[in-house]
Amino acid sequence: MDYYGKRLATASSDNTIKITGMNESTSEPLATLSGHRGPVWQVAWAHPKLGSLLASCSYDGRVIIWREDNNQWKKARGNSVFSLRSYGVWETSKIDQAHPVGVTSVSWAPGGLVGSGLLDPVQKICSGGCDNNVKVWKLNNGVWEMDFPALQMHTDWVRHVAWAPNLGLPKSTIASALQDGRAIIWTAVWKVSWSLTGNILAVADGSNNAMLWKGVANGEWQQVQTIDP
Repeated sequence: MDYYGKRLATASSDNTIKITGMNESTSEPLATLSGHRGPVWQVAWAHPKLGSLLASCSYDGRVIIWREDNNQWKKARGNSVFSLRSYGVWETSKIDQAHPVGVTSVSWAPGGLVGSGLLDPVQKICSGGCDNNVKVWKLNNGVWEMDFPALQMHTDWVRHVAWAPNLGLPKSTIASALQDGRAIIWTAVWKVSWSLTGNILAVADGSNNAMLWKGVANGEWQQVQTIDP
């Protein structure tokens, strides 16, 4: 469902995406998007700050960005992400080998992401793949780059990723779902600081919490205290 709850996008094993208009009592087919060469695993609407954009990923290993122009949907180049410049010209930049084995899921960052302004929104996408990794991509000077190293706690295919809405709050949270049924919640860590002895680490996260972690004899870390705001 799009941001305004007016249009529904569905992915299908027949290699297509269907756009359906929704209202209180009826639904109306609006468009069928064809471009993938395999079953489409997921679709994701961008925040309206970025325009009328839809991302799709497929078994064929490609990510396609679709944009609506005067009620007509047009396909951007596969494995490319389009960014809208103020003068209305669309430019492309490839994400080569985002997940070499295949991309299973994509999700746009919320429009109110920290650091985002009304005229210059932060453009980020997270993706999950058959390589067991979750990756976050950020548009930097017209080029899509990994925002930080891949998140690698999964031991099997990442089936789904979803960036949580933040409603303008200073937090950034991503959920990822694993083939074996587990889910992992990732949150941004803003600051870290060591104690003088080096055995206690203070961590401030994107949920306005501060936590103290202590190293133990077996090389692992235990949370010893949470400091609420």
